[in-house]
Amino acid sequence: MAQTLYDKLMSSHIVRKQDGATLIYIDRQLIHEVTSPQAFEGLALANRKPWRIEANLAVPDHNVPTTERSSGVSGIKDPISRLQVETLDKNCVEFEINEIPMNDIRQGIVHVIGPEQGATLPGMSIVCGDSHTSTHGALGAMAFGIGTSEVEHVLATGCLWQSKAKNLKIEVNGALNPHVSAKDIALYIIGQIGTAGGTGYAIEFSGTSIETLSIEGRMTLCNMAIEAGARVGMVAVDQKTIDYVEGRPFSPTGDNWTKAVDYWQTLHSDEGAFFDKTVVINAKDIELQVTWGTSPEMVVDINGSTPDPSKESDPVKAESIRNALSYIHLEPSTPIKSVKIDKVFIGSCTNSRIEDLRAAAAVAKGKKIANNVKLALVVPGSGLIKKQAEEEGLNTIFTDAGFEWREPGCSMCLAMNADKLEVGERCASTSNRNFEGRQGQGSFTHLVSPAIAAASAIAGHFSGVN
Repeated sequence: MAQTLYDKLMSSHIVRKQDGATLIYIDRQLIHEVTSPQAFEGLALANRKPWRIEANLAVPDHNVPTTERSSGVSGIKDPISRLQVETLDKNCVEFEINEIPMNDIRQGIVHVIGPEQGATLPGMSIVCGDSHTSTHGALGAMAFGIGTSEVEHVLATGCLWQSKAKNLKIEVNGALNPHVSAKDIALYIIGQIGTAGGTGYAIEFSGTSIETLSIEGRMTLCNMAIEAGARVGMVAVDQKTIDYVEGRPFSPTGDNWTKAVDYWQTLHSDEGAFFDKTVVINAKDIELQVTWGTSPEMVVDINGSTPDPSKESDPVKAESIRNALSYIHLEPSTPIKSVKIDKVFIGSCTNSRIEDLRAAAAVAKGKKIANNVKLALVVPGSGLIKKQAEEEGLNTIFTDAGFEWREPGCSMCLAMNADKLEVGERCASTSNRNFEGRQGQGSFTHLVSPAIAAASAIAGHFSGVN
C-alpha cells in the first residue's frame, strides 16, 4: 500500500500499540539547558541512568551570552542564566551525556548544531524539549518538540508514547519571485492556513519550489511548521539531503554509509499515497512578508498595509485585529513600509545559518544602518558558522555597515538572556514568534527574512530589497 513519508517514518519506529496510542523508538534526543533540569532530577530521584547514553547530545543555547565570553560559564552575569548553564554542565558530567559546552567552537543553537554535526540524519525519530524541533524534518526525519516529563521519559526508556497525526501536504510550485526566501514561504503559508491550520497534522512540504530550496532553506521552513499548528514538518529526501549529511561527524561511514543511503532514498511519499488534506500554492503569489501583529498569521507583503478591523465582517476576527493593533501601537491601514524600527535581529534557530548570513550581507554590503536604528545584531547559529562567515568576510561587511557581530546563541529571539528589547521598542526580527513580549516585556516584534531585516536596518523602516 502506498505510504506518505510520515507514515513510513512512524511505522518504522513502532515498538507496540496500546489503547489507541503508539509507543515509538526515539533515535536521537537533543538536550539544552531550559527543559532538562527537572528531567535529570527525576532520573536522580528514581536512581535511574539514561537507557542509551549515546542517543543523546546536549548543548546550551537559550541562556548563553552572545557578547565576549572568555570568562566561561562563571562570567554569565545573569544569575538565573548562569545557573541553568551550570546545571546542564553538571548533569551531563553526572549522567555521562555528550555535551558541546559553551566555549566549544561547535556550540550553537540546538536546532543548528544537530544537522551541522550529523546528529540529525534522514529517517530518524528526533525529540528535544523545544517546540522548534520540527526543524530537523528538513532532512527527512520525524522530529518534534516534547515537554520536560517526556524528556525524562525518553532519557529513561529511549521510547515515547505518541498518537498518530493525520497527513497534510503543502505543495508549492513554480519559480520564486526575486529575493523571496524560505522564511517568506513559511510566513505566507501560515498567513493562508492560520496558526491552527496544521493542528493534528504532520506537514510534508513538497512541490518544485521546495525542491529548489537548499537544505538550510528547508530547515527554515520546517522550523516554522509548529507556527502553523503542526508538531511535525518534513521534506522528502533527495540528493541535496544526502550531500548535506555526507562527511559530518555523526554520519555513518564505509559500508554503513552505503546501506544508509540505500534506505534514505526510500524516504519520500509513494505515488498515490493518501493525504488527509492538501494545500496547493503558486509561488508567484508569494511576495516578501512582514508580520504586523501578535501572531505569525498576522502577516502582509512588504507593499501591504495593516488591516482595518472596521472592514472585517467576522466580529471575532475584527476584535483580534483591534487588540493586536492596539498592543503593537499601529493604526489601521498603515503602510508597512512607513513603520519605523528601533532594533534589528538577524539570528535564531530559524535564520542563523550561513545561507541566511550571506543573504543579509549581500543587502548590507557597502551601506550603513539608519540613524534611528539603535542596535542591529547579527548572531550566527553556531561557532562553526561564525568561523565560516568570518572566513568569507561577512563579519566585516556587517560591522562596516554598523551591525554588531556576536557570538553564537539564541540571543534576542526570546527574552531569556541579556539581549532583550526595552519597553516600546520595535524590532525587525528573523526569529519565529511575535506574541506579546516575546523579545522583551512591552516590546513589538515583526517577523521578516534576513534580507528584509538587513534592508530595513539600512532604511530605518520596513523595506524591500533594492
